[in-house]
Amino acid sequence: MSDPRGSAASAPRDESGSGASETGPAIVLLAANFNNMVTERLLDGARARLLAEGVEGDRISVLRVPGAWDLPQAARRAWQSGRFDAIIAIGCVIRGETAHFDYVAGNASEGLGQVALAADIPIVFGVLTTDNAEQALTRADPQGGNRGAEFAEAALAMAALYDGLRRG
Repeated sequence: MSDPRGSAASAPRDESGSGASETGPAIVLLAANFNNMVTERLLDGARARLLAEGVEGDRISVLRVPGAWDLPQAARRAWQSGRFDAIIAIGCVIRGETAHFDYVAGNASEGLGQVALAADIPIVFGVLTTDNAEQALTRADPQGGNRGAEFAEAALAMAALYDGLRRG
């Protein structure tokens, strides 16, 4: 079976932009623009927690995608680039009156799960799926309960685990 990353699988990793170092792992925050009143807060919470945990600002990249549907394909490309030690996929899908919620939330979850199983770096699922905007904003509240900070903590923990397993 061929590697799903294509030719990037055999290419050496870019050591200047990957691998844990004294300034922390290289982490990309993939942020969906849709429902940006929520995703911007999650992004800010994740970035603030990474910085508070000692990750240098130049080790944190932000890439934006139109919506949660686009996160899996962007995560796959970010992984294939070999530049990152962890990926945090940030999005928000709020239930509406149609089945659209089910398709978008389902694709984001299943797609990111498939990338996570194939990747040799952690992929953190940071997609809120809520019944209404109030629930989403509560989970992105910068004054407490901001899930973005939790996503960052998970990325750091998983990056350290993967690094430890690589080292033996």
